Amino acid sequence: MITEIGIVAGEIWHYLDQYGEVSLTAAVKGIDRPRDNVLLSLGWLAREGHVLLQQVGSGEYKISLRKNA
Repeated sequence: MITEIGIVAGEIWHYLDQYGEVSLTAAVKGIDRPRDNVLLSLGWLAREGHVLLQQVGSGEYKISLRKNA
């Protein structure tokens, strides 16, 4: 399972690099992996400080790559 999380994390990274800030819903649809795998991988990326998560409204999130200064 750890390998799968890493693979999906890479797919999230590339998706965000290509599309910039997106909604969580758009990312789940665009990455075409099970929602649970996307959420696990996104949590890993967030914990490692690679992505930013911002809640917008009730129940929706925007995600983007963290820009290095």
